[in-house]
Amino acid sequence: MRTESELEGLALLGAKATAYPSDYDPGLLEKFANKHPGNDYMVSFVCPEFTSLCPKTGQPDFAELRIDYVPDAFLVESKSLKLYLFSFREHGDFHEDCVNIVMKDLAKLLDPKYIEVEGRFRPRGGISLIPFANFARPGAGYEEFAKSRLFAAVDRRK
Repeated sequence: MRTESELEGLALLGAKATAYPSDYDPGLLEKFANKHPGNDYMVSFVCPEFTSLCPKTGQPDFAELRIDYVPDAFLVESKSLKLYLFSFREHGDFHEDCVNIVMKDLAKLLDPKYIEVEGRFRPRGGISLIPFANFARPGAGYEEFAKSRLFAAVDRRK
């Protein structure tokens, strides 16, 4: 069980009223200490209702966003992640940009050993787009894995 001091700084978890953001805000992300930093394990999130806006037309884009990471010292608090992803709802950016922004914001917050983000965007104009971004922290032992995952992205389209 976590102590009160371990939960300090998690302002969103357990809040009685949740304020939903109106635009992109990486400041919503919160982290907490990993109790198992010596173990390599994968944390996965699936957001089946990710929404952003086309930067040209303002039309909504819908995707399933998949986030996987191998933590080191920190983990992302899931409610803060939910609100952060919600903050893209009125944000205009291309699909590739959204995926890279999420990956970079989480990498900056957590300094994970490895992280990958994939967006499975719904078709627009008859074309689906599946951008994939990943990062392996140098020296953490995942550099080759990151390369193999990047080029295996083509196989994930099926």
